[in-house]
Amino acid sequence: MLVQSAVFYFFATTLVIAALAMITVRNPVHAALFLVLVFFTSAAIWLLLEAEFLAIVLVLVYVGAVMVLFLFVVMMLDINIAKIRAGYAKYLPIGVLVSVMMVVEMIVVLNGPAFNLQKPQPKPNDYSNTQELGELLFTEYVYPFEIAGVILLVAIIAAIILTMRKRTDGKRQNPSKQINVNKRDRVRLVSLDKD
Repeated sequence: MLVQSAVFYFFATTLVIAALAMITVRNPVHAALFLVLVFFTSAAIWLLLEAEFLAIVLVLVYVGAVMVLFLFVVMMLDINIAKIRAGYAKYLPIGVLVSVMMVVEMIVVLNGPAFNLQKPQPKPNDYSNTQELGELLFTEYVYPFEIAGVILLVAIIAAIILTMRKRTDGKRQNPSKQINVNKRDRVRLVSLDKD
């Protein structure tokens, strides 16, 4: 138990330090890389809690797909960091107040009766947390699961609609004009005088 506690505290400390570094670094690429570290350490804590499926999903979905896409977008955009950091000090007191309130709420919730820490019962050898998660998702939580899927679909459609705007600075082809062109409009015969 001492080794498991030491490993947990190592990953928890790394998680907190990486999360703090993520919100305090000035470079957005470095912030995204710290977020990758946060995801990996969170996955390691999930592994310690014997939730292997959730840990591998966290690594595959967030680190493997979302963060790669996010890093690609951040590196492709020309972000003016000076403008982003201009009002940082103005909102610092509100940010500290919200952070303190969240810490107090977490302490109150974690010390409540729902989180009384007791030694978990050992699971049998054929136990599968993936099967348990699937049974819960598709029996007891089937409607919230489907509602979350519809909300994500609406969010994807809204993001596509918001980013589709006509650009006036680019050249575009008009296929209907190309099809309806007369041959006289394209080729002009010019007679040259022979001198």
